[in-house]
Amino acid sequence: MEKFLRPLGRQLTRPRPKYPYAVPAVSYARRYLTVPHTVPALKDKSLFIQKCFVNGEWVAAESGKSFEVQDPATGKTIGTCPEFTPEDTHHAIAAATTAFPSFRKTLARERARLLRRWHQLMLDNADDLATLITWENGKPFADAKGEVLYAASFFEWFSEEAPRITGDTIPSSIPGNRIITLKEPVGVCGFITPWNFPAAMITRKVAPALAAGCTVVAKSPSETPFTANAIAELGLRAGLPKGVVNIVTGLDNTPAIGKLLTTHPEIRKVSFTGSTNVGKLLMQQSSSTLKKLSFELGGNAPFIVFDDAIDLDAAVAGVVASKFRSSGQTCVCANRIYVQRGVYEEFSRKLAEKVKGFNLGHGFHEGITHGPVINERAMTKVAEHVRDAESKGGKIIIGGSKAEDLGLNFFHPTIITDMTKDMQLASEETFGPVAGIFPFETEKEVVELANAAEVGLAGYFFSKDVRRIFRVAEALEVGMVGVNTGIISDPAGPFGGVKQSGFGREGSKYGIDEFLTIKTVTFGGMGEPLQD
Repeated sequence: MEKFLRPLGRQLTRPRPKYPYAVPAVSYARRYLTVPHTVPALKDKSLFIQKCFVNGEWVAAESGKSFEVQDPATGKTIGTCPEFTPEDTHHAIAAATTAFPSFRKTLARERARLLRRWHQLMLDNADDLATLITWENGKPFADAKGEVLYAASFFEWFSEEAPRITGDTIPSSIPGNRIITLKEPVGVCGFITPWNFPAAMITRKVAPALAAGCTVVAKSPSETPFTANAIAELGLRAGLPKGVVNIVTGLDNTPAIGKLLTTHPEIRKVSFTGSTNVGKLLMQQSSSTLKKLSFELGGNAPFIVFDDAIDLDAAVAGVVASKFRSSGQTCVCANRIYVQRGVYEEFSRKLAEKVKGFNLGHGFHEGITHGPVINERAMTKVAEHVRDAESKGGKIIIGGSKAEDLGLNFFHPTIITDMTKDMQLASEETFGPVAGIFPFETEKEVVELANAAEVGLAGYFFSKDVRRIFRVAEALEVGMVGVNTGIISDPAGPFGGVKQSGFGREGSKYGIDEFLTIKTVTFGGMGEPLQD
């Protein structure tokens, strides 16, 4: 982790404002809180756990090795977690394998009650879970609290889906035969989850798996392992049987653990949320045992504002919600903002005014709206995208530099106008608080620009023309479309992408299908005539 603690380099010099509505960085920065932050004490200190969860017990690595987890805002050590090896992970897989035959036979209503108890325990401990999220992820406490409620909602949703797993009766084409289908749990599932939503990304996978009757081995992110551990502890209190859910951690051994999860013959399903490049590697490894897969990979979401937008202020609010949530570190963030010429100047001005009101700082401070990015690598990428855009004619109208006085990984929320398609931000996911605004002239032009990406996770647009709404929604090559809204995540809605953003859907009534197989049962000799 030493590379994450290296002092940041010289602060990047911000160019002089080029627009009359630009806000000088120095006056902007004065809004920020620079006093050291204090982590609130947990109400239930037993939820801070520095071990792995295997077969219903909290265990260390057999080697005794561990890795440090840092606060992204300060670089200070939060705690340590076990550096699990593949051999350690074998024990977790064995536990899940042993638990599966009995857990699959539990009544659907019993699994539903388990999930409902788990849901309630998350609500009862929401403040402590939010504290852990803010501490290890950096997002403001209010955002972290919202994530806890969202994460818990998957337990509630899939508790209601568990009793509704039903098969079909199918008319046979052969006289005397009868055909029925049974939906059965796929088996032991291996999960690999990301750091940007430490609670929601694990519950969105675990909840449908358990509702279907599967057992789980989950590799939590090395940046944010403590939230997953706390959720697992609440699951234990809710009545999780031994071995049904197992949580493993690791830093240096992450690739080896991932390879084991994707190649072990007892794991029948792998679900991964992360980058497209890693997804391709995991998919290649999974081919050795032909596992069932669902991957939610990278995004590069277009956000289109047509000049007939029903409400320009609403469009600005949509961009703020989509682009700057979690400091731009979500897979469905607006990465490319296309604004039609007729409203380009007004939209840019209004967005700058909104961003000027942001409060950047440590997530536990009252009134903070945005926190740090996760680590130095993220900072470097954000800065590179900003400098690249500036070197190719982009105009920075607010932000554009690091906020080194605040801590380790803070970057001023940034707006860049006069963007062009040859800039890095146009083709690469920034995953940071930078909004690049591209002008466009026609509907055809902007749809082509929006679809000029290898990935296709989410897209957004604002318009009041009903005909255009249907045309554009159908034309965008993405798995999810937000029309006149910047928020599309909902446990009731299927979440997933197309192209190189992956396949499979999470949440919704479709999410449980990812953890089921269909068995066909054909009965012969069923057509003898009735006797008088």
